[in-house]
Amino acid sequence: MRIAIAGTVHYPAMNGQAVFTENLTEGLAQHGHEVLSIYPSERGNAYQETRRGVHIEAIRSANLNKIHPDAYYSLFSQKAILQILQDFRPDIVHIQDHFPLSQDVVLVARQLGLPLIGTNHFMPENLAAYIPLISKVKPVYNRIMWGWMLGLYNKLHVATAQSRASADIMRAQGLHIPVYPVSCGIDLGRFQPQPDLDRRAFRLRYGLDPDRKIFLFVGRIDSEKRLDVLLRALQLLGRDDIQFAIAGNGAARQSLQAMATELGLGNRVCFTGFVPSEDLPGLLNSVDIFTMPSEAELLSIATLEAMSTGRPVLLADAVALPELASNGVNGYLFHPGDSTDAAHRMALLADHPEKWARMGLRSQEKANLHSLEYTIKQYESLYYNLQAGAFANLREPVVNSRHSLPEWLVDDKK
Repeated sequence: MRIAIAGTVHYPAMNGQAVFTENLTEGLAQHGHEVLSIYPSERGNAYQETRRGVHIEAIRSANLNKIHPDAYYSLFSQKAILQILQDFRPDIVHIQDHFPLSQDVVLVARQLGLPLIGTNHFMPENLAAYIPLISKVKPVYNRIMWGWMLGLYNKLHVATAQSRASADIMRAQGLHIPVYPVSCGIDLGRFQPQPDLDRRAFRLRYGLDPDRKIFLFVGRIDSEKRLDVLLRALQLLGRDDIQFAIAGNGAARQSLQAMATELGLGNRVCFTGFVPSEDLPGLLNSVDIFTMPSEAELLSIATLEAMSTGRPVLLADAVALPELASNGVNGYLFHPGDSTDAAHRMALLADHPEKWARMGLRSQEKANLHSLEYTIKQYESLYYNLQAGAFANLREPVVNSRHSLPEWLVDDKK
């Protein structure tokens, strides 16, 4: 099958959408498909290359790094996209967002009569920090942002969401096409416990205290991740035996470092900076607890990767994160935005290290349900059904007999 996948962000960006897109395109290529990835060029000028079996078409773009370090936008790209799709002749077109490049891809694909599928990675909170005035009027802002997204996705044949919570949100907001929850998936072979790892050496490599109980966050350091909640929780605890490690880069890093200084946290907080992909499994294995305080996670690949290494978790009780954690089983959930409750849950975890191994095993069991290999197979099944016309002009899918939809997807229809 020939599959074209398009979106605004891709490698070398390290956000969830970029990681998923790279994993999906490379996984499909490894399964023997011809895969084309279309995205705005991080170099500005257009270029073409083949990377790990995936054909790359980077569209000429404008640099919006003053707004966000990963922001590149391609405008008025229909002519280039038309030529690309005519040359590649895809069987399926799969978009990852509703931003300008994907808008142009859908416009051209509809003109060519190509089957269209879209995966949503968006919540209005993702952009709120960059639209400071209108985002203050939350109901109006949310209506505008969801309207923008749904205006494109309702033109597709079928959509996928990263979790059941995400699929429910899309339906509630007014998505009229079939939508299925399909996990982004993680590489269970890469992310697994490493009992022989020299934890002390790995901590020292990233400036972490070898003797403290370490809570780790990995991901984009942006305001929507709500890392400020955990900084205040750490101040409330006033404990010297806990260190909070923040791994990654992002637009909010400097302001959070200033906040940590104002709160007098000293070396109880450590900003590690960027962590190369090859070091991430080792870093996760070297810490004690993984934490994700975000209130806008439609799944959280970073959390799943940590769980796969056997880490207990401390997560905000918001959107899809409750699907990943059960209180007292593999960690704890805290009230979103509530530093006092987060501090209480941090103390519960820090004070009972004898429970970490059991909690870590439960985390692994949950993570095992999110195999990247299974995710690839689910998308293959959706593609084959889409190619066969199973979703055309239908509110409910007709399952193709040769490439049937996974049973749990059929059962989840609304």
